Amino acid sequence: MTRRFLLIAGYAPSLINFRWHLMLALQEDGFEVHAAAPSLSADSEIHQRLVAQGIQAHDVPMQRNGMDPLADLATLKALYRLMRHVSPTHVMGYTIKPVIYGSLAARFSGIPFRFSLITGLGYAFIEDSMTIKRRALQRCIEGLYRLAMACSHTVFFQNPDDMQLFIDRKILGKTYAVVVNGSGVDIEHFGVTALPDTPVFVLVARLFASKGIREYAEAARLLRQEYSQVRFQLVGEPDLGPDAIAPAELQAWLTDGRLEYLGQLDDVRPAIASATTVVLPSYYREGIPRTLLEGLSMGRAIITTDTPGCRETVQEGYNGHLVSPRCVISLVNAMRRMIEQPDRLQAMGIHSRRIAEERFEVTRVNTVMLEEINAI
Repeated sequence: MTRRFLLIAGYAPSLINFRWHLMLALQEDGFEVHAAAPSLSADSEIHQRLVAQGIQAHDVPMQRNGMDPLADLATLKALYRLMRHVSPTHVMGYTIKPVIYGSLAARFSGIPFRFSLITGLGYAFIEDSMTIKRRALQRCIEGLYRLAMACSHTVFFQNPDDMQLFIDRKILGKTYAVVVNGSGVDIEHFGVTALPDTPVFVLVARLFASKGIREYAEAARLLRQEYSQVRFQLVGEPDLGPDAIAPAELQAWLTDGRLEYLGQLDDVRPAIASATTVVLPSYYREGIPRTLLEGLSMGRAIITTDTPGCRETVQEGYNGHLVSPRCVISLVNAMRRMIEQPDRLQAMGIHSRRIAEERFEVTRVNTVMLEEINAI
């Protein structure tokens, strides 16, 4: 019997950026691999790369943001039809909508082996300053997750805090759960590079507020008053959601000279190579941020928040510093230590690389997932 694995994404580029090595590992393990995502048309570059690798690509309608019941119902129906057509033996979705609607469609379709990958909980699960609207959204999402977990045989989490939250809120139920070390990082592709001679900080993230971008911009403004030679760079894709940084706000930061915006980059290695420290003051509910794994792999010191997903990448004082979420002063103090003690950066970078090799190397992560996939 042919083993077919259907991987469902909510954003087509993530198949290449985050799951490419997993799909290759599945192929090496003997699976016929299928990938489904929105905007995965036959003439797209991503579609062509998948097909060239022998991965069958399928376009499914799915809104990346928002909760439109009719649109989400169309997604569920499309996934059900796809599964009836492909007849996969194994299905796994990652990110919220593929997990929820992929799991439901797989159950309705009678797929024998069903998996979910929780890559963080996102904006709806930021607990502080919770509005009535966001509380209602969170409860709705929790209910949908509860249904999805009941349809899954195994759920993979990328940090223990997310798994514990699902247990505490009785979302997980009796479904078997495993924590893996994020999405992993290709330590050969993200190789160590020499440090610049002068302090340079870089933040790589989609441009929404809960990634800590406003705190980073304010810290840059304060520090430039003391250290005019220090540079603060920002890399990321503009966002259209309710938490997005408005273009006018970004432009104001660029105009007053506190930040350098490098835009959205297909390859972030030059930006990380040009920096001495990778910064992510996120209070978003991360899985384990890929940008921090890339910074580790390239031998950079890390400054990030003491929050789920982020804290897994830093051993305080060993390869970087953990700061309080939403706290500009905490961030400024950590960045000042990097500026005033540049001799520590080389050792921290070496330690970061060691952490990447020992915990986050992509083959190690995928091996754990494949063992669990083949165990049921």
